[in-house]
Amino acid sequence: MKFERKPMVGWFDVAQLMSTGVKAVVSVVFGSYSDKREMQAFARQDQPFDLSDKEELWIDYISDLGDGFNPTYTMAHLMAQDEIQVNNKNLPRGDILVMGGDEVYPTPEIHEYKNRLQGPYNAAFPWIDEEKQAKELKPKLFVIPGNHDWYDGLTNFMRLFCQGRALGNWLTQQKRSYFALQLPHRYWLLGIDIQLMGDIDEPQLSYFKEVAGRCFQSGDKIILCTAQPTWVYGSTSGKFDDEERLNFFIESLRKEGEKQNAHFHIEVILTGDLHHYSRYEKKDVDGKISQLITAGGGGAFMHPTHFLKDKFSFPNESKAELKCTFPNFKQSKNLSWRNLLFPFYNWSFCLFLAAIHILTSWIIQSNNVSSTGTTFMETVAELAFSISNIDNYLSIIWKTVQHSPSVFLLNAVLFLGILFFTDVSLGLKKWNLLLGGFFHATAQITNLYCWIWVFSIWNLNILHLDINQSYQALLFGVEMMVLGGLSVGIIFGIYLSFSILVLKNHANEGSSSYRHEGFKNFLRIHLAKDKLTIYPIGLKNIVTNWKNVGTVEKPKFEGDEIQYNLLEDKPIEINFRP
Repeated sequence: MKFERKPMVGWFDVAQLMSTGVKAVVSVVFGSYSDKREMQAFARQDQPFDLSDKEELWIDYISDLGDGFNPTYTMAHLMAQDEIQVNNKNLPRGDILVMGGDEVYPTPEIHEYKNRLQGPYNAAFPWIDEEKQAKELKPKLFVIPGNHDWYDGLTNFMRLFCQGRALGNWLTQQKRSYFALQLPHRYWLLGIDIQLMGDIDEPQLSYFKEVAGRCFQSGDKIILCTAQPTWVYGSTSGKFDDEERLNFFIESLRKEGEKQNAHFHIEVILTGDLHHYSRYEKKDVDGKISQLITAGGGGAFMHPTHFLKDKFSFPNESKAELKCTFPNFKQSKNLSWRNLLFPFYNWSFCLFLAAIHILTSWIIQSNNVSSTGTTFMETVAELAFSISNIDNYLSIIWKTVQHSPSVFLLNAVLFLGILFFTDVSLGLKKWNLLLGGFFHATAQITNLYCWIWVFSIWNLNILHLDINQSYQALLFGVEMMVLGGLSVGIIFGIYLSFSILVLKNHANEGSSSYRHEGFKNFLRIHLAKDKLTIYPIGLKNIVTNWKNVGTVEKPKFEGDEIQYNLLEDKPIEINFRP
């Protein structure tokens, strides 16, 4: 399959920001009116997929993939191997591959799926002709959507994953965006579609309630796959609204099962959305243990872990304790310092803000002439750049701005835009975070007027250029684009570094800014007669020197050996209870 190798998504690229923002708003506003999950009820998927006839089963779980080629292909190539070795134990490739959400970034256009997901996975594990391998022997693929898959209302998701197509040599099975798998040894794997932070739709809830009421037996054990780590967001924000929606779904199944005296236990909840590995062990008030695992290391930029709570309590008094993270807290903090290089990672964003500064300066200069016939820059150039003249400069600015609505509006838009950029979902109290955003916005406005002052003095007094010379205006623009843009980025980087390291917010913006490709992970799960074993596999560094030794139509990539290891001291073992 011919495809284009894509770099990591530049989330602060101006065109990308606008495109993704528009699609996100449209999806949220109109998603509830065009919910394709309602139409999926007409698709034939009444029976759960029965895989219970096997003595043992291997399952691979990966989430948040389909971003840059190097990390996405590295992970696909590793999972496609016949087996991998961990702690002197051979782990065969999964009989099932479960993708846990956000299969593509930034938005789900068909060309993005092709270049960022299908192309790498087809090349990593090419389709084996049915003459050599029957369909029933091919590893099966099950997929739940994340918020990025939902930006087109699941149109392309349904086309790729719900019509019996293949991804490489993994063969899709489902007809809906959710599924139920009956596994060996009284285990079930349920994949649910939570749409865009919404409630579980009625047809989906009815489907799972019917499965629970008709198929569950007392003592069954559940692996639940969802697209959001509700426990993390709840513990860091103090608001467990999403957790309550998930619990409503679980309790609905529980009540349905109890009608048939079928009592089950949620053994494991798997999710992505946060692009790291973390595991909490949850202990209910009745003493039952559940594993809460975030494994969002399939290919997207790395999310930090140091903002995670070591321990917390749920509203129902259940308690959770953090057992492992990848990267660890120290590695996470060290990487967060990369935000200080913000202008070098995100130069187009810095130039965009610098262009706004140039426009503001242009309007100020062209619309304001003093009673003595001098322009704003000429008036400012008469003030030596020193602390003693700050009051005089502020007075000049105020007199100018109050008589120029367009300048006031531009300043207000810039100030409020930066203020409302503040992430108040995680970390300290909202007003403390907004105070940090206020200082950030103030610093950016101050930066603008400091450079106007400096360039006015430099161009007019030191270089002795005439204010009306085209060369002077061009020089001012270049100065503002280079030095102004650089300082804008430095201020942005300082703000993000302080936020993510001290205030513990802006986890998303403070990591998407430098787009670190490392610290990837997936889960290899073994279901045997006596226990369920989870092997979290991680890579600190991905392979970056992949070379195509095949053809354009049938690419085959070779590169350095992938270095991986078990992320915890030992595998996570869940022994069967009688």
